[in-house]
Amino acid sequence: MPDGIAGPKTQAALQKADISERREAPEKPGWLVLAEALNGLKEAPGTKNNPEVVKLFADAGFPGIKTDSTAWCAALVGAVLNRAGHKPSGSLAARSYEPWGVGLKEPALGCIATKKRGNSAWQGHVFLVVGANKDQVFGLGGNQADAVNVASFKRSEITAFRWPADMPLPARHTLPTTIAGARSGVSEA
Repeated sequence: MPDGIAGPKTQAALQKADISERREAPEKPGWLVLAEALNGLKEAPGTKNNPEVVKLFADAGFPGIKTDSTAWCAALVGAVLNRAGHKPSGSLAARSYEPWGVGLKEPALGCIATKKRGNSAWQGHVFLVVGANKDQVFGLGGNQADAVNVASFKRSEITAFRWPADMPLPARHTLPTTIAGARSGVSEA
């Protein structure tokens, strides 16, 4: 019966294992794992409504919204945060995440990013960071060309990188600098 203690054979095998090339992968936060499972989710065509998109509103705290034509980037972020046991911003305004949680100076895997949209002081977009380089931030988000997908955004448009206040700050690590298949120039409206 296993006792959880490594015996002599296990210890010998562990000592022979070559781990010199192994690197510790940054742990994905739960909300990012949940969002990745939704990648590819799309609005329904025409006047129909995709019930999975509508459920995002309910899970984000807005059960009265029954249409997928309502801007839903903040609904996706709020729903996955809530499903992972963290309090979302409490608003469907994308830029409501700018003061939410704890600010980060640099992007981290799974952090919440906000960006401005157009010349408006309040219009914006919110998504989860999956990569970054000096010019772009790659984000997994909702309502990006009416779907959940990974898109690239100009780093100059980013207004905040945020992390849940009830979580330890993420460990420093290097994010991917390119994301295969990332869309550019997506509509976030």
